[in-house]
Amino acid sequence: MSVAELRERHMAAAETVNALRERVNQKRLLLLDTDVVGYARSQGMTPVCFGQTDLICCRTLQGHTGKVYSLDWTPEKNRIVSASQDGRLIVWNALTSQKTHSIKLPCAWVMTCAFSPTGQSVACGGLDSVCSIFNLNSPTDKEGNLPVSRMLTGHKGYISCCQYVPDEDTHLITGSGDQTCVFWDITTGLRTSVFGGEFQSGHTADVLSVSINGSNSRMFVSGSSDATARLWDTRVASRAVRTFHGHGGDVNAVKFFPDGYRFGTGSDDGTCRLFDIRTGHQLQVYSQQSSDNDDCHATSIAFSISGRLLFAGYSNGNCYVWDTLLAKVVLNLGSLQNSHEGRISCLGLSSDGSALCTGSSDSNLKIWAFGGHRRVV
Repeated sequence: MSVAELRERHMAAAETVNALRERVNQKRLLLLDTDVVGYARSQGMTPVCFGQTDLICCRTLQGHTGKVYSLDWTPEKNRIVSASQDGRLIVWNALTSQKTHSIKLPCAWVMTCAFSPTGQSVACGGLDSVCSIFNLNSPTDKEGNLPVSRMLTGHKGYISCCQYVPDEDTHLITGSGDQTCVFWDITTGLRTSVFGGEFQSGHTADVLSVSINGSNSRMFVSGSSDATARLWDTRVASRAVRTFHGHGGDVNAVKFFPDGYRFGTGSDDGTCRLFDIRTGHQLQVYSQQSSDNDDCHATSIAFSISGRLLFAGYSNGNCYVWDTLLAKVVLNLGSLQNSHEGRISCLGLSSDGSALCTGSSDSNLKIWAFGGHRRVV
């Protein structure tokens, strides 16, 4: 059989596969007869009620001299690491607001940071395309700086995001401007798997965010400038398990829902969305209609422990608390006393759900806690 004949048969097979895929999608859409809000209303659900003192700013962490780009909590909930345009990582005691470490980075252009599950190490990455690991227990050098304990090299573009595999200090996943995600073995410093790149099912633009499934650490989701989110299995790097469409702009943030069967996204199109990884369906859109919506990008998201609340930070300084069942904003932290004076660039919830930390272009971090008799939702 000639090359031309093989190419023709391949094209015909590809057309058949695409036609079948479209038929399956149409069948699946017929089964999607409602969304989360429609079902919640049919069950008589009422919105979560928040008073002005139910979530209050109890700490302002001051110490960075540049925009805060990223933050992460330790699993034991009392420490936070933050990365800033000033070229430093700062490890904070969230209970006292004191700095326990101030780490000068080899490359000042840092974009992301993460705590290891044991809290003994932190990872960061940025425009140098290197993921640097710091052991917080290592002795400092003569100038008082903490040395890099491991440098993970291999990306061909900036590193936009990183996350340790839950319960493992030896593995992490990074996302990059080279359109790939990489699964790393920190012990050897080698890439175990590369997701995307030359594979057709990979992202077609910069990867901006990743989130590992807390219920099944073999699964993770990535968000990209190609306006899609993709689900991956670390055991099968050659293709994405599923691709999720719906956004009209960069997907800046992805986060798994507490049950591990759904995940949320935040995008430059100003919306947050909820997707189901089993069906591939978009379950709900969280969009606040406003005149300045075009300039309001969702930059970061986090779910409460129950999943009833979605915390979303925006480029206009707002930080909405969404009721995920009824798609209503029940509180805007940006309107409260002691709120940030700039863009919300990152946010994260403590492991027990009792506190939210936000980072901003105003160079500060703020810790918000449930006040009064308000129980954690």
